[in-house]
Amino acid sequence: MSRLPQPPSPAVLQANLRRTEDVVAVHRATRLVRVFAAKGLHPQRWNSFRYTGPLPHARFDTQQPGPDGSPTHAHDQGVLYFGLTVRTSVAEVFQATSVVDRRTRSPFLVILRPRRTLRLLDLTGLWPTRAGASQEISSGPKALTQQWARAIRAAYPELDGLWYRSSMDSGAPAVCLWDPPGGTGLPASPDVLLPLEHPGLDLPLARVCEELNYTLLG
Repeated sequence: MSRLPQPPSPAVLQANLRRTEDVVAVHRATRLVRVFAAKGLHPQRWNSFRYTGPLPHARFDTQQPGPDGSPTHAHDQGVLYFGLTVRTSVAEVFQATSVVDRRTRSPFLVILRPRRTLRLLDLTGLWPTRAGASQEISSGPKALTQQWARAIRAAYPELDGLWYRSSMDSGAPAVCLWDPPGGTGLPASPDVLLPLEHPGLDLPLARVCEELNYTLLG
């Protein structure tokens, strides 16, 4: 039986943190991978945090929903999701349809390295168990995991975000950054910034889609 109750208070979470065990240090040499849409209703840039939410598909959004449950805008509640591989990012971003459309909304691939060490709460270890949850925190109902995200952020405002398991890529590592303070960890420029329709991505995307059984368009 899975275990993912309502989160405890931030004070309880603070008491359960073992900093030498529960905080992952993501160093400057680590490559973070993201797929984002440069056009459409909500165009983004390679380093854009999203301050509007929570969105139904976004597991660790920390914005408070409106009275009717709709997204709100909070300038101090930015969120940005990464994988450590192209496959993880593709699996997560296109999970709703399992179709990788390389043209609609002008999707881009960005690979970057942080400008400083990022300090993230490790959700892949024993912290969830000690906090009264389980590994379902990375795969359970998103409305509930968002409540956990809000409690975690209130408990540990000094942390840059979360290190968790991708529910779409066999538990591969994934990163959620929160701004503040995570925005100061982004570099001035990325290592790679390419539209998904770039010819150089033909083979990598075809291989990833074959592994995921996703359909590749464009």
